[in-house]
Amino acid sequence: MNRIKEVLEKKGIKQIWLAEKLGKSYNMVNAYAQNRQQPRIEILYKIAEILNVNAKDLLID
Repeated sequence: MNRIKEVLEKKGIKQIWLAEKLGKSYNMVNAYAQNRQQPRIEILYKIAEILNVNAKDLLID
C-alpha cells in the first residue's frame, strides 16, 4: 500500500502532471494512486524525487 494519492493531494499536484514527469500514462499513475498497482522500487524513488519527499513518506507503515 502506498500514500501517493495522499501526498499528491497535500501538495496540490495533479496525477496527470506526475504522469508527464514520470513518462508514464495517466492510467498507470492513477493505478498507483488508487493502490490497484504498486510501482517498482525504482519508480517509487523517482516519484519521491519528483515530489520532493522521502520515499518512506510514500509508504504506509
